[in-house]
Amino acid sequence: MDFELTPIGVVRSPLTDASAAPKQGTEGGPEARLEFEESVREGLKDIRPGDRLIVLTWLDRADRSVLAVHPRGDAAKPLTGVFSTRSPHRPNPIGLHPVTVLAVSGTTLLVNDLEALDGTPIVDLKPVIG
Repeated sequence: MDFELTPIGVVRSPLTDASAAPKQGTEGGPEARLEFEESVREGLKDIRPGDRLIVLTWLDRADRSVLAVHPRGDAAKPLTGVFSTRSPHRPNPIGLHPVTVLAVSGTTLLVNDLEALDGTPIVDLKPVIG
């Protein structure tokens, strides 16, 4: 079964090189802007500074043929199946990024701790619960 995802926005970040990006946002992820399509404005109306969100992205530069990796890119670690890791390289490269909203301006959110690269498509946004 095939299906289609439609991006609802894009990440604007100072990160442009995957090799220089942190592995996780809490490991030095910078502030970044989430720029959403005007068509989803209504869905953003209740988001406020301080909200904790999960940003789901499509890791468009990932290698979708990879099924095993050395965790965290460390060749000293044994090859591990991608579904037991947070590797971006996987059959369906969906990124999961917990962030805190710093500011809201129209359809743009300023967030912290985001390790996604500039230009990464956003496919969904969900609140952190609990």
